[in-house]
Amino acid sequence: MANVFLTPRTIIAGEEALERSASYLKRSGEKALIVTDQIMVSIGNVQKLINILDEQNIKYQVFAEINSEPTDQMVYQGVKSYRDNHCDFLIAIGGGSPIDTMKAIGVMLTNAGTLADYMGKEISALLPTLIAIPTTAGTGSEATQYTIISDIKTEVKMLLKGASLLPTLAIVDPGLTLTSPPKVTAATGIDALTHAIEAYTSKKSQPMSDTFALSAIKRVFKNLLKAYKNGRDINARKEMSIAALEAGIAFNNSSVTVVHGMSRPIGALFHVPHGLSNAILLFGCLKFALSGTPERFCDLAKTIGVYENGMSNIQGGQAFISAVNQLCNDLQIETLAQLGIDKVKFFENLEKMAEDALKSGSPQNTIKDISNEDIINIYKGLWEPVTL
Repeated sequence: MANVFLTPRTIIAGEEALERSASYLKRSGEKALIVTDQIMVSIGNVQKLINILDEQNIKYQVFAEINSEPTDQMVYQGVKSYRDNHCDFLIAIGGGSPIDTMKAIGVMLTNAGTLADYMGKEISALLPTLIAIPTTAGTGSEATQYTIISDIKTEVKMLLKGASLLPTLAIVDPGLTLTSPPKVTAATGIDALTHAIEAYTSKKSQPMSDTFALSAIKRVFKNLLKAYKNGRDINARKEMSIAALEAGIAFNNSSVTVVHGMSRPIGALFHVPHGLSNAILLFGCLKFALSGTPERFCDLAKTIGVYENGMSNIQGGQAFISAVNQLCNDLQIETLAQLGIDKVKFFENLEKMAEDALKSGSPQNTIKDISNEDIINIYKGLWEPVTL
């Protein structure tokens, strides 16, 4: 069966990629709305972009109202800023939140109604030029046709999708990730790993996405801990930037599965950052999924070098999952309890979280039938000791 394989129109990746992008930015429009957050402004990453825009005589307006959990209201504010300042293209610089917000702003600039109207629908209308500049190595949003925005009224993280949401240009410069603190490096790095694992073990996996997924997993295991321990290690940062990009390309074409489906409700209700909620869920979800495709999990054990001769597929898969768990421990990934999440409130919301997870459609991509009860049991297991 033939498969569709989508990537951004242009990718500029590697050291000094931002400087290399000047001529591409020049061709993108007359005035950009820069979608970002206050941290990117304060640490100087936005100024690096502005310096290049100034050199190319490109006008701009900075919209720095995004936080780690972008909402539909932020999107509408961004639309107003774009129109009020007569912008004609969009640039996002930052983590996944500014990039996701930029995409959603683009949707609302060319589509009627509200963002909630497009949840679960394929968005096809042509958007303004979208330029994504990630400053973390994790979300892969610079390479995907997806965006996740919280609906304030319903407390649901909406998954919006469509090929028109793919960035026109992705600028992947590892130098911009050097300022990422250890906890962010860990959480976003595990997010990239999750993307790649889910892409490879999804019902929608395909040969091209498999190639990118396997490469990303190998890079993460070789470099994430190095980047976490020494944020100035430019080679580790470069490898992680490529890994995040590869993982984004992989899941853009094969989708994600149960981890992401269950992660979004935790983020929406308890405001746990996306990469961290993925990391917290990873062990329990992979343990559940293993029996659905043990040969694929065994492939992953071989990819990272933990497979031993004579292992069955199940044993190889278990070795891989143990290695993932060890990596999370080495990165000091916190539990829900350590984050101060109220266990009583968490259990009171189990039914809503399970329902919202299934509504997203992601869990159904798992190569194993999954029920509401299965999801609830995985959520409950987050409060128990980790055992294979």
